[in-house]
Amino acid sequence: MREFHFYQPKLGHGLKHDPLNSIVAPRPIGWISSQSPEGVLNLAPYSFFNAFNYTPPIIGFSSIGWKDSVRNIAASKEFVWNLASRPLAEQMNTSSALVAPEVNEFELAGLATAPSRLVKPPRVLESPVSFECRLSDIVQLQNANGGLIDTWLVLGEVVAVHIDTAMLEDGVYNTVLAQPIMRGGGPTDYFSISEAQRFHMHRPVVDK
Repeated sequence: MREFHFYQPKLGHGLKHDPLNSIVAPRPIGWISSQSPEGVLNLAPYSFFNAFNYTPPIIGFSSIGWKDSVRNIAASKEFVWNLASRPLAEQMNTSSALVAPEVNEFELAGLATAPSRLVKPPRVLESPVSFECRLSDIVQLQNANGGLIDTWLVLGEVVAVHIDTAMLEDGVYNTVLAQPIMRGGGPTDYFSISEAQRFHMHRPVVDK
């Protein structure tokens, strides 16, 4: 017989560390650049991030608390997602520091900016992929009882894409070449991918 550790989150998990972030992992990183109404640049990574739609392409990240990124995006209706790659891991981590709103995390992390074409916030020049986004919606999350919680889901339509051509092989984007890093559980866990981890499956075709 298999044994399972069972718990109800509202009553505590009974473990040394909350396992949720380790179970729902690895997760893509939402490395978001934004700009305040005063023109101050902001760059911050969010571990709750993903893509939600093809046409139009929509991506989103969740912020625990009304942080600078959310405040800037709510005002400007624009942001940029930058791919966090293995060579940029340290800079990404530096940009996660809790600093005052007037601090420019591009400068803090020693990163260069690249101009976007359709939105005001700049891209991370060193990142191999960036999405320029316009705000679709900001949703305050609520619990199962309808109570609002201090977490905000920011959704944006991707209106422009920048891909380093070195990441393209015969017109196909090679995920491994971009060396994306992903967030794991615990305070320090990150993951990368390699060609050895690739496998293929075709969607089944059902005869009608």
